[in-house]
Amino acid sequence: MKTDAILIVEDEKNLGETLQEYLEGIGHNCKLAQTAASARSLFKEINPGIVLMDIGLPDGNGLNLAREFRSIRKDFVLLFLSALNDPETKVEGLEIGAEDYITKPFALKELVLRLDRVKKFQRGAAEQPEQIIHGPLKIWFSKFEVQDAEGSIIPLSQKECAILELLYKNKGEAVNRETIIEEVWGADKFPSNRTVDNYIVKLRKWAESDAEKSLEIVSIRGVGYKLVLKEG
Repeated sequence: MKTDAILIVEDEKNLGETLQEYLEGIGHNCKLAQTAASARSLFKEINPGIVLMDIGLPDGNGLNLAREFRSIRKDFVLLFLSALNDPETKVEGLEIGAEDYITKPFALKELVLRLDRVKKFQRGAAEQPEQIIHGPLKIWFSKFEVQDAEGSIIPLSQKECAILELLYKNKGEAVNRETIIEEVWGADKFPSNRTVDNYIVKLRKWAESDAEKSLEIVSIRGVGYKLVLKEG
């Protein structure tokens, strides 16, 4: 079972200790690992809710380590902190299910803003029922998972889950793209309307696995999206 702890995996001693000291100073519970081996041990020991993952480690690769952690648990938020600015590496990190990929050097305030947004979503998810069922479709916001009509469990990234949670809270009402960007991304410069549309694709594919349309994600042209539940 996950905790509120943050696991920092960073082999650069000064940066790792600075991150730990800064985050603990504003109320976060943090543990620092400077190797893949120690990260494995701490991951099992503290069951972190958030993992800040460097890629270049002295005894391994952060991408592979993240996959390993995902095979153990899917209910933690993953953020990569890396000096590698290669687009293919970024995509690979996001495909693993990372919430974000932050390139070094970065401002501590920027990281904190992103962590605050993650925490806000986690509090909202905790207020939802443990399991939501509509026809053959199931949602577990706290576990970042949904089940499709064939019974397959599909892991969601934090942003995918946050978008679904926002649409579900406003079911039956249109939610414009600007609201989705503000609620899910905040002040980040990266997202655009097209970014929102790309995230919706996976959620809509999940919903459309149910031929009876127990739950639909409907496009509202020029506005955004609406989640509609079948009556009865």
